[in-house]
Amino acid sequence: MARRKRGEKVDGWLILDKPLGLTSTQAVAAVRRLFDAQKAGHGGTLDPLATGILPIALGEATKTVPYVIDGAKSYRFTLKFGEKRATDDAEGEVTETSPVRPDDAAIRAALPHFIGLIDQVPPAFSAIKVDGERAYDLARDGEVVELAPRKVRIDDLALTGRLSADEAVFEARCGKGTYMRSLARDIAQYLGSVGHVSALRRLSVGGFDESRAISLETLQTMGHSPAAFEHLLPVETALDDIPALALTTTEAGRLRSGQAIGLLHRQDRDRIREFAPGCMVCAMSAGKLVALTRFEAGELVPVRVMNL
Repeated sequence: MARRKRGEKVDGWLILDKPLGLTSTQAVAAVRRLFDAQKAGHGGTLDPLATGILPIALGEATKTVPYVIDGAKSYRFTLKFGEKRATDDAEGEVTETSPVRPDDAAIRAALPHFIGLIDQVPPAFSAIKVDGERAYDLARDGEVVELAPRKVRIDDLALTGRLSADEAVFEARCGKGTYMRSLARDIAQYLGSVGHVSALRRLSVGGFDESRAISLETLQTMGHSPAAFEHLLPVETALDDIPALALTTTEAGRLRSGQAIGLLHRQDRDRIREFAPGCMVCAMSAGKLVALTRFEAGELVPVRVMNL
């Protein structure tokens, strides 16, 4: 007899406003317990010292996680000048100091240097693997971690406030894999100083932002109740940028069984005119997501079939 999965079948996205001091893994575990869900994951790690948007996927939504992780992200962070830290944030020990405190004009003049496709060296205390081990594990063991620079994309970067001569507040919009800790470190260095991130908040991930977020504290007061489930978003919410196609019941059945469906008949032409070869398509039936598909040679080829 097949072993019954623990928990209930719960499918959808919850947009959590992650609190300070909690790891992303701990946040996912807490949400999974609250919903008693069989399966859960998240759409992009947030450090314990960071707050803000952590999209949490439950059930079939975990199949759409890669599309969220690949989406653009935006952050607000505070750069504290004068202290370089081992972790590039407030948690690490001070490794270098500088008396230089750049003024607003100097900071704004430096920012264009960091916009566009740039080379960035990730923090030594990061989850990147080095010879099969996490960089942060090696760094905590006292090993010197040297990570190669990577290409990252920063779409926008602005100085939005100044708390003091020591601290400046920035907002950034960027692509996948960009570290705000590295960005803060590099801005300070470019300006002839040293620095680290003293506060960090993620404002958005893909199409998910603060407008639909709920705090863990509020969620916990609701418990496993209908009120909590009202905050779940449909699985396909993560795929808003992907075109959709309505299917017949027969077509949906073919996709669910893992078969491609042909769209070469004359009556199909109006349905597929917006699809470029190789593009992803959300196959829908009766208002539900049937599968994530790829349009190839006049066919919809299933990539991830949903059990909704």
